[in-house]
Amino acid sequence: MNKIFAAFAIVLTLGLSACSKPASFQNTDVTGLRYAEDFALTDHNGVPRNLASFRGKVVLVFFGYTQCPDVCPTTMAELAGVMKELGPKADQVQVLFITVDPERDTQQLLAEYVPAFDKRFLGLRGDAAATAKVAKEFKVFYAKVPGKQPGSYSMDHTAGSYVFDKEGKVRLFIRHGQGSGPLVNDLRQLLN
Repeated sequence: MNKIFAAFAIVLTLGLSACSKPASFQNTDVTGLRYAEDFALTDHNGVPRNLASFRGKVVLVFFGYTQCPDVCPTTMAELAGVMKELGPKADQVQVLFITVDPERDTQQLLAEYVPAFDKRFLGLRGDAAATAKVAKEFKVFYAKVPGKQPGSYSMDHTAGSYVFDKEGKVRLFIRHGQGSGPLVNDLRQLLN
């Protein structure tokens, strides 16, 4: 009788595991990549942060700068819309805006800019060396583009974002300009 019960339990377990589907993300699944594993920067409140600071939350990381004329404000507004669509589950998501322009993006400027989109969002910065290090770790491109006058430069930069699961593992690369639907879908999967 015990052998029959054990065999039934095994068949039931195997059957149930076959029913659970792997995540079907709409964005680029980068699960298992061995980069974008950490950072050491300071948030717009002056608090030192790294990826482990947000363990237990789904983390979305976007690189940009406050004087960006198009991609950055558009992305940040879209992310604010995503948070609204997630409703109460949005409290389990942390959006991080990492500046690629630490020369102009002071702690005070980030404290004004980033939470204007959503009060839960955090701006992160480091000095030039820390910025270069985290960009290299995340395989993010950025470069200063001289303007007509000193200080009027712009920054070319990677426009995509990364999403980490609650355990701090990189899972998704989000291409710019897809709209909120695919991201909301994917974040819901990671939150469940």
